[in-house]
Amino acid sequence: MKWIKLNRNKIKVYGKKGKVLPKGMLEEHISFLQSTLTNDIVSLKDGQFNYNLWLTGNGQPREDFFVFREDGYFILDCDEHGKEVIEQFNKLKLSLQVYFEDLTQELPHIFVFGEGSGNFIKNIFNTELEKFTFKNVNGTYVANNPLRIGETGFDIFGNISKVIEHLDPSDEISIDELEDIRIKNCVPKIHKELREGFHPLEANIADYAFSFTKGCYIGQEAIARVYFRGRTPRTLAKFQLEGTVKENDEIFSSQDKKIGVITSVSSNRKIGLGYILRNAVQNEKEFKTSEGKVIFINECLLKI
Repeated sequence: MKWIKLNRNKIKVYGKKGKVLPKGMLEEHISFLQSTLTNDIVSLKDGQFNYNLWLTGNGQPREDFFVFREDGYFILDCDEHGKEVIEQFNKLKLSLQVYFEDLTQELPHIFVFGEGSGNFIKNIFNTELEKFTFKNVNGTYVANNPLRIGETGFDIFGNISKVIEHLDPSDEISIDELEDIRIKNCVPKIHKELREGFHPLEANIADYAFSFTKGCYIGQEAIARVYFRGRTPRTLAKFQLEGTVKENDEIFSSQDKKIGVITSVSSNRKIGLGYILRNAVQNEKEFKTSEGKVIFINECLLKI
């Protein structure tokens, strides 16, 4: 089992408590999240969480969130600074009685994963969790999160000091090592694969990041238009790298036609992720960059 301290931001989202709402009417903080984020917030039950994107009006990724539903409120886990997200959310909420609180300092975060991590959680917290479920155990949140790096792993945040006492310091890994695992497992990342200039569906995340049955949300039209058209022309893929290949290097066919771009590179510069035209990999498997070569390994299709 391995573990790492993560620099993640936490935002509490809640609404004004009042009288019972008329049938079919959502509490305002639920309505805000449902109309702002890409996944189905309403269907979450207490003790469940899901993955969401926050898009611009034309469907470009701004930020991503793991949204945890607890009794009466939500906790959002994100990469972006909590204060900056709250500032933007306050502009979006208009007259809705929804409130935000930055809990980043109160909820430090570690992630444990790999062989033995499930037994560790069972021994420390006396609980077994299904995927995308969590528990609050005396102020410490523990969540079974298969999306963090694309393999069995558990988010632990809150009162983590006692948990760390049970962890072997020699099993702690660096951010670079975690990033290498993410790349190996073909997991798209916000501000890398999920960023302006790339349609989110090109990253093959429709199955776990979007609801196509709920009502409108910011950027929905741009997503639905591509989704119901069928497969995207480009797809996210994993590559073997040779020579000098860097992030944002363009990928060229043997005829020197631009057909893709590299978005992430491992620390040893041997493996990378990037977007490429689907038609290109039907005809070729090796491609050029300005100072190196990339060899197509497989399309990124994360199975959870």
